[in-house]
Amino acid sequence: MNLKLNTFLKSGLTMLFVLALTGFAFAQRSVKGKVTDASSGEALIGANVVAKGTSSGGVTDIDGMYSISIPAGSSAIEISYAGYETQTITLGTSNNVDVALKAGRVLEDVVVVGYGSVKKSDATGAVSAINEKDFNKGIVVSPEQLMQGRVAGVQITAASGEPGGGIDIRIRGTSSIRSGNNPLFVIDGVPLAGDATSGGGADAGLGSSAARNPLNFLNPNDIERIDVLKDASATAIYGSRGANGVVLITTKKGKEGKSSLDYGYSLGISNITKRYDLLSAADYVAQTEKLLGPAVAKERNLGGSTDWQDEVFRTGYTHNHNLSYGGGNASGNYRFSVGYLNQDGIVKNSGLKKYTARFNAGQNLWNNRLKMGVEATMANTLDQGAPITQNGGYEGDLIGAILKSNPTAPAYTTVNGKQIAFQRKKSNGDAINDEPTPSALLDYTKDNTNTLRALGNLNAELKIIEGLTFKTVLGFDKSLSSRKAAWSRALQSPRTYGSGRLYTNDIQVDNRLWENYFTYNKKFGSVDFTGLAGYSYQSFDNSGKRTQTAGFLVDDLDFMINNSSAVDLSTVNDDKGKLVDPNKFKSVVNSNASFDELQSYFGRLNFGISDKYLFTATMRADGSTKFGGDNKYGYFPSAAGKWRLIQEDFISKTLFSDLALRAGWGITGNQEIPHNLFDGRQRYSDINLNEGGNDYNDGGLNDVSFRNPKLKWETTNQINVGLDFGFANNRVSGSIDWYNKNTTGALVKTLSAQPAATKFTWENLDCNIINKGIELALNVVAVNTKDFNWTVSGNIAHNTNTVTNFGSRIIPTGRIHGQGLSEAYAQSIANDQPLYAYYLREFVGYKNDGHEQDYKGGDVQSFVGKSPLPKVVAGLTNSFSYKGLDLSVFFNGAFGHYLYNNTANAYFTAGSFAGGRNVPASALTTGEGIRNSPDVSTRFLEKGNFIRLSNLSLGYTIKPSANIGAIRLFLVGQNLMTFTKYTGQDPEVNTNKALDDVPSASIDYTAYPRARTITIGANVTF
Repeated sequence: MNLKLNTFLKSGLTMLFVLALTGFAFAQRSVKGKVTDASSGEALIGANVVAKGTSSGGVTDIDGMYSISIPAGSSAIEISYAGYETQTITLGTSNNVDVALKAGRVLEDVVVVGYGSVKKSDATGAVSAINEKDFNKGIVVSPEQLMQGRVAGVQITAASGEPGGGIDIRIRGTSSIRSGNNPLFVIDGVPLAGDATSGGGADAGLGSSAARNPLNFLNPNDIERIDVLKDASATAIYGSRGANGVVLITTKKGKEGKSSLDYGYSLGISNITKRYDLLSAADYVAQTEKLLGPAVAKERNLGGSTDWQDEVFRTGYTHNHNLSYGGGNASGNYRFSVGYLNQDGIVKNSGLKKYTARFNAGQNLWNNRLKMGVEATMANTLDQGAPITQNGGYEGDLIGAILKSNPTAPAYTTVNGKQIAFQRKKSNGDAINDEPTPSALLDYTKDNTNTLRALGNLNAELKIIEGLTFKTVLGFDKSLSSRKAAWSRALQSPRTYGSGRLYTNDIQVDNRLWENYFTYNKKFGSVDFTGLAGYSYQSFDNSGKRTQTAGFLVDDLDFMINNSSAVDLSTVNDDKGKLVDPNKFKSVVNSNASFDELQSYFGRLNFGISDKYLFTATMRADGSTKFGGDNKYGYFPSAAGKWRLIQEDFISKTLFSDLALRAGWGITGNQEIPHNLFDGRQRYSDINLNEGGNDYNDGGLNDVSFRNPKLKWETTNQINVGLDFGFANNRVSGSIDWYNKNTTGALVKTLSAQPAATKFTWENLDCNIINKGIELALNVVAVNTKDFNWTVSGNIAHNTNTVTNFGSRIIPTGRIHGQGLSEAYAQSIANDQPLYAYYLREFVGYKNDGHEQDYKGGDVQSFVGKSPLPKVVAGLTNSFSYKGLDLSVFFNGAFGHYLYNNTANAYFTAGSFAGGRNVPASALTTGEGIRNSPDVSTRFLEKGNFIRLSNLSLGYTIKPSANIGAIRLFLVGQNLMTFTKYTGQDPEVNTNKALDDVPSASIDYTAYPRARTITIGANVTF
């Protein structure tokens, strides 16, 4: 399947680039005018005005004015605006054309679907679209944050509050047992691979940190709209990668008319939303004396008074600059933008810097028969990570150190006139314990990631004959990432003390795309026909190198990071002036490389009869190198229909302004698994440093799993029924959808009974994962006057998840960490349960002595009937405008699920306090005895329901002079208030607690805290 594309790509890319940048041809006629609201006379800002039948056009300015060039042969203009009826006006002799639009007409809005777009009124599938005016405002790092809570049936959960941290996206529930539950992202027609572009931090005894969000490279300010394809009739055109939905991101293009220069700056100020209620130094000593006696209290009292949260948390400042320049005329458009983001985390030593540049250009040639385009993004992202991990044991991590550290200890001490982080030591200088203080973790660790990524495409579209076009797209996605995490030998941790440790993780990605497709549009009497047929080839080239180095005799973290690859130890002195002994300096290397290909054939047919009956059918055949010889190809069909009831005479036009019934069915797939698992011969060198860091063992080439040539895709069969409606000239409009998703052939890694030649095999389970749900989206234009407008937009979705036909198999996951919790877990996958259902002891209370817990049914774990997956997600927006003022208030929430508080399980117990750790005061008033074991039980299971005032935006727009088009001043608040009964830091959390590569859900463990952010800024258009 390996296509020899190099020669073609080089020549094609060169031709497209040269043609795309050729000079713009000028039109023969210019038309200008003003677009207003027909009822109020108010100017409409941002209305689209195009020469009918062409791509030439522009948008109205703050005064509703437009000016566009009309190509030769065009005799009409078309004016459209969201919430208004589209008008077509035939041009006369006058070049000054004013237009008054009638409010309430939303059917002519366009939604983007795979390989094209359709009018919203013609969409047969479940598609939701949001544009710039609907996006979440404020400090937004990655594009999915723009739509969080805005789309019915889409749940977006940040794993933590860390800048650039990972985000989980679920469209209509969770369908896969292992991973790959995120949707497919398509940026300007280029599907992303979905692989991590930066590696996670390795474990130096305090747990490993998560990989960064692979979408961080995009500048949200460059995004024009986001379309979400939810049901199979819409996503099947993407075949093997459409099972979890598809998110289409369209970036901004230059607008026809006068070129414009836009500059925006904002300053964000962030602080932690909720601090932990820990014992103060005085209370800690008093409680120790009360519960453990004066002698123990005297021993533990180190004479200081430290609020460790003050030592770690800070006010974070974010500076965000965006500059763009663009324009166009009848023959083409262009837009260039640059951005700079510098975000401090609310935890010291954490933050993110991002530099982005984007260029979009389009050119019409040969009397508009040929369209050429180029779209490209370049980004350099610099991540600085604090030592916060997702699976630290009894030693904990930075957050764990805050929770447990003795508040009577000083943060710093002076040794030989130098201030250093406090760590208790014996009289001979050896470590007295191996639980570092927060100040030591901050001073003796460093974690930096540098990622350079380029994404884009060159495209050409040729009009062959009337109605028939051919389009070719050459796409690329390249990235280089290097992560280096250093741990000083001064840090009191078993794997670092006296030795130090350095981890590096380098990842290189080179993905390529070539797509070609024909589109044919033709009207046959009362029948509108559109046909699409195409071919796609995408390659995924991924390689990496991981190193571990130990035996450092220097403490300098910068030296460790910058000299890890090649060190001449004969010239390096340790901190006592002696040469480093090369025999004590150990470094080992692991490397990997994989190359996968996806070859596809796809087609779509659309029929519209009398603008009343609409039908869509698609088929995609995908061939993938990820699957065995018996199942190289998968086939993914879909069909959908729409009955526009509003066109029927028996429907009251007085009551309804829109009414349509939709129904669709389709099959989609999921191939998001690692490389070459069917063959079992993925080889790697298993090399690891031991706990002490002074020795290491050589690995070899191994078969990593038993072979399974029958391995194939997961497939999801989905049915969707929807109703679109509108009342009062669409002052009230919306849609309601019911769906049933049935996923079969679940891909899992099955452990082999030992001893065996390999540890596991990959297989498809003969089971069903069913998601059923209902979604409602509603938009209400409550007030629409000349000066004042009020719009209410809301969405709510209900989903149930069940695993069936699973037999007696139980797959554990949700590993729980902390002292005394080795090998503990809290979730399992089993028949007739939701995915990742809680599998716990049922806590009843404490016995009289408080030293033992009572469990319903005995000291055994069982399913407790609680799910980590929300049953209901919702969002509500109120938007107001008065002359130049605008105000938007957005709430979102999730309900019907439970969170497991692993943080409380590990740290907030009486036994933890008895062991010398700090705790909240509430942990000592539960009746628990100090010798009670912290078993995994429903004691730490809490409802995860929450309602959040997520986004409040206030703006004022002015036009100061003829040279300045507009100035918009704004104030934005994010995460202002959260209403919840969850006792943890924040209910929106999902720490990765996978067990044997089976993911978990809704477990909270020492997560990076969430921040409240206030942003002030301005956007200026010249």
